Amino acid sequence: MTFTFRPVDPLKDARLLHTWVTHPKAAFWMMRDARPVDVERAYMEIAADEHHDALLGLAEDGTPAFLMERYDPAHRELAGLYEARPGDVGMHFLVPATDTPVHGFTRSVITAVMFHLFEDPSVRRIVVEPDVRNTAVHALNAAVGFVAEREIDKPEKRALLSFCTREQFEKAVAA
Repeated sequence: MTFTFRPVDPLKDARLLHTWVTHPKAAFWMMRDARPVDVERAYMEIAADEHHDALLGLAEDGTPAFLMERYDPAHRELAGLYEARPGDVGMHFLVPATDTPVHGFTRSVITAVMFHLFEDPSVRRIVVEPDVRNTAVHALNAAVGFVAEREIDKPEKRALLSFCTREQFEKAVAA
């Protein structure tokens, strides 16, 4: 599967994103009780933040297929929780719930996200911090080369701090 990326437009995309982030299957996104205006506000804040970006992944026909966020972990999400290195970039992704799942779709998404992030030559390592209970995403992360380092306490969750270098990713996708 081939995907393209475009920045989230908070005003145009908030209603769609609201349906994604409030679905019960998106519980780890921690926006289940958000109203459309809350989602719009959250993505307006991200759009204005020099250390955080939100992108929509688009299917070949241009239909929004998933959400991706990238952030500077030295300034957002993980600031002070680990020793950030030059070239670190943080990442979140969300595949919306569907009544017609496609086998391998989510793995295609995370692979596309990783390729997209590593297209930037300054990115040396991708950092993630999913909820420790989110075993499905831990398996996906491992499949694309992430190595769990340790559990950390964030204000909103207990997280599994994991890293993936360019070399680890290339080795995982070549296998």
